[in-house]
Amino acid sequence: MPIVSTTNGPRRVTIDDVARLTGVSRQTVSRAINDKPQIDSATKQRILTAAKELGYRPSRFARGMVRQSTTTLGLVIADVLNPFFPEVVAGVLEAADARGWHVVIYTTASELSKEREVAETVVDHVDACVAFMLDSAAITRVAGSGMPFVLLGNEDRPTQLSTVRIDFDSGIRQAFDHLVAKGHRNIAMIDDRDRAKSGAPDIRSGLFTAVAAEYGLRIEPHWRQPSSNSIQGGAAAMERLLETAPEVTAVVSYNDMIAIGAMRHARARGLAVPGDRAFVGFDGLALGELVDPPLTTLHIDKRRLGQAAVEQAAAQMPGGGGMADTLIRTQLVVRDST
Repeated sequence: MPIVSTTNGPRRVTIDDVARLTGVSRQTVSRAINDKPQIDSATKQRILTAAKELGYRPSRFARGMVRQSTTTLGLVIADVLNPFFPEVVAGVLEAADARGWHVVIYTTASELSKEREVAETVVDHVDACVAFMLDSAAITRVAGSGMPFVLLGNEDRPTQLSTVRIDFDSGIRQAFDHLVAKGHRNIAMIDDRDRAKSGAPDIRSGLFTAVAAEYGLRIEPHWRQPSSNSIQGGAAAMERLLETAPEVTAVVSYNDMIAIGAMRHARARGLAVPGDRAFVGFDGLALGELVDPPLTTLHIDKRRLGQAAVEQAAAQMPGGGGMADTLIRTQLVVRDST
């Protein structure tokens, strides 16, 4: 895999770097590193010394291929308590088990600094990695390790990476088709503040604005409110919307948890849903069926997302099809909140 370089971190030293410094072939370096025969002791020592000076560390993936050991897959998720992830994890475990792989789950607590710590860990402890990551330095660290790596959920596809993405374009359009057909013209969005703070591309918010313009709808700046990725955050954002934008009649939220928080706050303020305000979420969580009223949502096949990630990691193994980009479609599920 080509190394993805950014200004956020150094390129990982490779076996080719050691070969160039010592003036031998990469096969000779491999024999020295893996303590194989057919190499004289002086050359071996020279290679090992050069490798140490350069800071070269053999990847676990490369060692695993040499030893033909069981593959260990690292799965990186943001938060085990976030109800989005259990179905993704189930899909990963299902597809990994079918291949006889072990799975190790890492969590980042939705913190960029933790993503970097996890990246340092996975490159030395697993053979392949599928990850929800936003931090460019963490992504570069894993991508540069040489192991099979699949980036999940990112709204903008980084070049030279295998990805499984969600079709937010289609989802936003379905939401507008539905709300406009219901007579709504003043439509607000509650966005993910934590994602915006990460510096990751704000694709979802940009699509919201672009599709609104296609319908000839205006979007006032204060109709777009940031929220933490939680029910409480959605409630706080809705409180601000009610104070600054009473003319808004419908709200599209970054995800279902934010939408549920916003909807509950609106009802607590005495508003009828959907009579006074309509709400659309994103993700298709089972939780959306249990609230009152049940939440209209853009459903994502989260189990399929996990399965596709493992399939793409396997494709990067020797003899596989290489890197790919999978787009997971969304489906509007209409319930009583609209």
